[in-house]
Amino acid sequence: MSTKIFVNLAVKDLEKSKAFFGKLGYTFNPQFSDDTATCMIISDDIYSMLLTEPKFKQFATKPLVDAHKATEVLIALSQESREAVDKLVDTALASGGTEPRPADDHGFMYQRSYADLDGHVWEIFWMDPKFAAGEAPAA
Repeated sequence: MSTKIFVNLAVKDLEKSKAFFGKLGYTFNPQFSDDTATCMIISDDIYSMLLTEPKFKQFATKPLVDAHKATEVLIALSQESREAVDKLVDTALASGGTEPRPADDHGFMYQRSYADLDGHVWEIFWMDPKFAAGEAPAA
């Protein structure tokens, strides 16, 4: 069995977060969801557990970070193309997210970011497959 990753994130309003991420095309596994948590499916091996703050505190041994004021984590997800990067980030912005910094275009890699409703930063990027495979020099 391959290793799977579950990124646990505290959210203030679970239903608003589900609606936000649903607009981005993500789905949720009802088997691992209730009124305090939901399992957001990112890919076959990547999931994000969106947990209400009281639920998250049951697992945390330190105070929660206000992601609007401090960086707790940067979640980086690849996309198939530059256009897919723009589409996802533009949809996030139209759905209430914010763009914490301008796009970065390195030629071989293109990246944009959005902060979700709770301030968690999602780095969305495309990398030239030839560069990733070592077949092309960095631009």
